[in-house]
Amino acid sequence: MIPSESRIRNFRSQPRNLRGAVTMKLDDKHAGNESLVGKSQQYLGEKHGANEKPVTNGRGEDSVKEESNGKCDTARKSLNRYSWQEIQRHNQKDDQWLVIHRKVYDVTGWAKRHPGGHRVLNHYAGEDATDVFRAMHLKLDTVKLYLNPLLIGELAPEEPSQERNKNVSELVEDFQELRRTLEAMNMFKANWVFFFLHLAHILILETLAWLIVWHFGNGWLVTIFISFLLTISQMQSAFLQHDAGHCSMFTNPKWNHLMQKFLMSHLKGLSTKWWNHEHFQHHVKTNIYPKDPDINVGPLFLVGDIQPVKYGKKKIKYIDYEKQHLYFYLGESPWSHFLYHPLSLKQAIVKADGMTAVLSQSHQPIPHFLLLFSERFLESPWMIYIVQMSHIPMKMSTEEEKKDWFSTQVLATCNIEQSFFNDWFTGHQNFQIEHHLFPTMPRHNYHKVAPLVRSLCAKHGLLYVTKPPLEAFGDIVR
Repeated sequence: MIPSESRIRNFRSQPRNLRGAVTMKLDDKHAGNESLVGKSQQYLGEKHGANEKPVTNGRGEDSVKEESNGKCDTARKSLNRYSWQEIQRHNQKDDQWLVIHRKVYDVTGWAKRHPGGHRVLNHYAGEDATDVFRAMHLKLDTVKLYLNPLLIGELAPEEPSQERNKNVSELVEDFQELRRTLEAMNMFKANWVFFFLHLAHILILETLAWLIVWHFGNGWLVTIFISFLLTISQMQSAFLQHDAGHCSMFTNPKWNHLMQKFLMSHLKGLSTKWWNHEHFQHHVKTNIYPKDPDINVGPLFLVGDIQPVKYGKKKIKYIDYEKQHLYFYLGESPWSHFLYHPLSLKQAIVKADGMTAVLSQSHQPIPHFLLLFSERFLESPWMIYIVQMSHIPMKMSTEEEKKDWFSTQVLATCNIEQSFFNDWFTGHQNFQIEHHLFPTMPRHNYHKVAPLVRSLCAKHGLLYVTKPPLEAFGDIVR
């Protein structure tokens, strides 16, 4: 249900007392159960970009558990203590440390085997990764098996939990309290009926396209009509695979990975690893140049305030950038999918992902060049506008502008007004603020948590931006 006004007012006025209130409610409702904090510690799992459960050096999970437990027992007895000054020096490609819940981990050797891609860990080397780590993982148990052997120490007692230049401890505590509140409200529990109906309407459209061609042939009118049907089904497949990629459909990561493989590789012909590795970089460093691949669109386009200055100082001018808003309509918007497919297939081949390479050649039910061309031509602008409307017009920054996780996501993201059509047309990406703060949350719950997020933004003076869809589309060009 949608949070009541009284809950919102209480959250706005007394965020520090929220933990006690939530715990009391839970104790009354679930007497004898573990505490909310315990639950949040228990359920943090695989990096959801993986296509299979990770295995270390060919060993199974049990052997990893035994080894990690042994190493962890030893580590607890003699944990080294580090200052932030020391940790921040380990931010190179061949020397990567990061901090999670005040524990220091050396992830240098693990980065290349990380299911979400090595760049995700590279981007957080030398930093506190507590909130992003919690946001991007579904459960805790499995990930702990691989974290424990990487533990090398902890923050010194006199050190703050975040870097010293991130003096926002109250905001960080309030955001973590908000997450515990949402967990208590079961906002991370998926409604299987919602996802079943979404998948059903995709399969109905795909099947209908088959039947029309089988009955009427592949004439011009049939091709045009089917192009519209497949454009809808392909876009909705993209939205649903996005849910599976973030492990928000099923509680078991394996089922999410299998569903994403079916939707992304078979129905769309794209590599899941390519998408995961690119998309997770965007999530962990949203609008951070040049780490976010979604805004690093040079040399064809220069966006924000930083990129034009960089190119201007180096006197780089491949094209007339003053007219980039004009060739956007003729360039990236209608042709983007024709670029993504070869890049995706290349990633599948390089990563030896044979299944994706095979499925990517079987995704089109009708081997007709005109149909393929027209469907991709219609899908490309739809996809580009949905992807860019919430980020391109918003604040872009560099690593020098150190901010906490919550502030970074809110300032770099905007929402689009809610309606039944907007929710369907955007795949609920009209709630990008909530999605970026809680990527594993099922999207049908975004509108329920939005009032609490807006309340927290108001308390800490952060602008929570919501736009009409046409204004958001226009802001991309402006």
